[in-house]
Amino acid sequence: MIKIACIGAGYFAPFHVEAWQRIPEVELVALCDLDSEKAWSLAYRHEVPAVYDDVVTMLDRHRPDVIDIITPPATHLPLCRLAAQRGIHIICQKPLAPTLTEAREIVRLTEAAGIRFMIHENFRFQPWYRRIKQSIRDGDIGDRLHQLYFRMRTGDGWPTDAYMNRQPYFRSMPRLLIYETGVHFIDVFRYLAGEISAITARLHRLNPHIAGEDKALLLFDFESGALGVWDANRYNEPTDGNPRYTFGEMLVEGDRGSIRMYQDGRLTLQPLGKQESPIAYFHEDRNFAGDCVFHTQRAFVKAFTQGQAFETNGRDYLRNLEWQEHIYEQTIQDLHE
Repeated sequence: MIKIACIGAGYFAPFHVEAWQRIPEVELVALCDLDSEKAWSLAYRHEVPAVYDDVVTMLDRHRPDVIDIITPPATHLPLCRLAAQRGIHIICQKPLAPTLTEAREIVRLTEAAGIRFMIHENFRFQPWYRRIKQSIRDGDIGDRLHQLYFRMRTGDGWPTDAYMNRQPYFRSMPRLLIYETGVHFIDVFRYLAGEISAITARLHRLNPHIAGEDKALLLFDFESGALGVWDANRYNEPTDGNPRYTFGEMLVEGDRGSIRMYQDGRLTLQPLGKQESPIAYFHEDRNFAGDCVFHTQRAFVKAFTQGQAFETNGRDYLRNLEWQEHIYEQTIQDLHE
């Protein structure tokens, strides 16, 4: 059994806790949050046996094998430092840190301490991307990838009180769409198409009542010669029922055909000269976005117990953050009101 303690009881923590409780190799031993009432409520719902409002006390009393950090980015470096000092392994939510410098320091100190470290980058573990990757590997659309295109409209960012009901801190973040959401797709695009050679970006603010950008158009060049387009905003609405299931729709094109992902999770294959037909695979609207939190944590447990490298290990994930920083540095943010 892997003894895991969770730090954080905010909006996204229930997804983590519920998923851990479904993994038989895991024993969830404790939960910690500065808001003890919130922590007790979450622990009671998911039968976590111990609750703390002090991280050091929890770590020293339980000596978990792993901590799961589900707190705001500014807390990640000090929490990772506490774990590294005790030889405790880490899985940590994104955004990894407020700055690239802090993210690099987190990776440096975990490597120096010799502990296992994985970023909880769950989008690549959504079942539709795993199935698309399988089709690309199997040559279903040919040997040469031409282009990825993703269109995202979440529709939660247009009211004057946008984000207040779920993640109110979004309103004051000077960097929003790329920092919170776009980084997921930098990682997904790398997962599907390989390493990036260039990104050209345009960022805008559509809602004048928030601080950061809520619209982006990113053009990716990949080392393979393929192209990618990420066309996203949180202001306008999609037509399908749950915009936070797949977060959008995707087209993947190769030299012998294309794959389409619809907003409800359906996948289709259209070989050149033939009709579009369904791709059979399993996905369900459970937990969060196709149960991707569970799939991410299951991948963590498998790699941890088998001594394998994590897909989203610290050193590799820094590449996503370097591209994220490049987007902000090379783009004149046209935040029109």
